[in-house]
Amino acid sequence: MSASSSRTATWATVGLIAVTAVWGSTFFLIKDLVARMPVADFLAVRFLIAAFAMLVFFHRPLMRLSRREWGQGIALGAIFGIAQLLQTSGLEHTSASISGFVTGMYVVFTPLLGTVLLRQRLPPVTWIAVLLSVGGLGLLALHGLSIGYGVWLTLASAALYGLHIVGLGAWSRPGSAFALSSVQVSVIAVICLLATLPAGPTLPPDTEAWLAVVYMALAAGAGAMLVQTWAQAHLSPTRAAIVMTLEPVFAAGFAVSFGHDALTWRMMAGGVLVLAAMYLVELAPRRGGMTVEGLHHEV
Repeated sequence: MSASSSRTATWATVGLIAVTAVWGSTFFLIKDLVARMPVADFLAVRFLIAAFAMLVFFHRPLMRLSRREWGQGIALGAIFGIAQLLQTSGLEHTSASISGFVTGMYVVFTPLLGTVLLRQRLPPVTWIAVLLSVGGLGLLALHGLSIGYGVWLTLASAALYGLHIVGLGAWSRPGSAFALSSVQVSVIAVICLLATLPAGPTLPPDTEAWLAVVYMALAAGAGAMLVQTWAQAHLSPTRAAIVMTLEPVFAAGFAVSFGHDALTWRMMAGGVLVLAAMYLVELAPRRGGMTVEGLHHEV
């Protein structure tokens, strides 16, 4: 890797760390908002603002996208939009810190989905990581003998986020990052808007709610999608997923720091197991010395 490429990869990593911090800060904000307005309505307003901002700034790059790139952006946006609806609905039924950790399971789903899509066999260490993640999930979310409804919704969203990371890693290019992220955010806005039909979205109830929605629209919506799309043009899904394991850590940290959740031994032990699974499955070499990073560059 040249010095220039190394510097670009470093900046891409720094950008993803900033994105995970912003995402982590939104969990308890979303928890408060969805208690006062419907999930789909909140997401529709959030992403309509984000899409409007991106279309204003990046309408010219959009005109240069090929038909294939438009199709890729629409597919990625649809996957992410459905994941957002599932994740936010799940947050209505679970705590912000647990939602953050379970959402972080996308880092386990990413190599699993990448391996299936690329027709590669899973090494034994990956199954060890899956068992660790299941154990961590159990400590975080088990109540008696059943897993809560909100956790299942959040876990489904994590699988879709993993698919989004794999697709973005394969399709994102430096020259089209601005336009591709604009297409994705616009599609997310349309999906969330359709989910509010037939009545259409209701608006945030007060100034505080509006400020939170605008922050999540511009920083955690438009800005985060832009940075992630650009970063994944320079990083493999593996490296991107490793960096994004910081999201659930930030989510739990913000939730505990601001007094929204109490720190418990189950939260700590479960979080450690989930994070251990994430790092194990991401760093595990593939058979024959092939890594997920190597597979990415062959796509």
